[in-house]
Amino acid sequence: MVLKIEPLNVRKHIRSDFSCGKDSLDNYIRKQASQDLKRRVATVFVLIDEPELNILAYYTLSSYTIDITVLDESFAKHLPRYPRLPATLLGRLAVDHRQKGKRFGELMLVDALKKSLDVSTQVASLAVIAEALDEEALSFYIKYGFRQFKQDSMKLYLPLKSIEELY
Repeated sequence: MVLKIEPLNVRKHIRSDFSCGKDSLDNYIRKQASQDLKRRVATVFVLIDEPELNILAYYTLSSYTIDITVLDESFAKHLPRYPRLPATLLGRLAVDHRQKGKRFGELMLVDALKKSLDVSTQVASLAVIAEALDEEALSFYIKYGFRQFKQDSMKLYLPLKSIEELY
């Protein structure tokens, strides 16, 4: 068996058994993800343990824009004063409840950050944005260096420069 992160293939990957305990995240992978892929609204990446095709975890990436005024001044002062700036949205990140404690959330986050950094040379992005569903998710992102937006403490960002330093 080999852990592998790959783009969601709705004809191949088994989505129906996925359960992280959050209805919005469970319903997304089961019902909405295929539509978002078709419409090019989000790219979905899944973790599987080959040759099994059950989804162990997943995350989504999309283009995003942020208003410069919601960023921390220490970060924003080095940016051009455009009203909207490019970013990458880590829209969803979920781990099946049967996989808790295996650090798959961290694995998926690191993979999402690496992909975001890699693609930023082709499509500009100054940060990865995440929105925490609850306090547990908020703590998870803060633990990995994400900063909270000024007006919305459940929305966070991690500058690409910080990600670059990791690699």
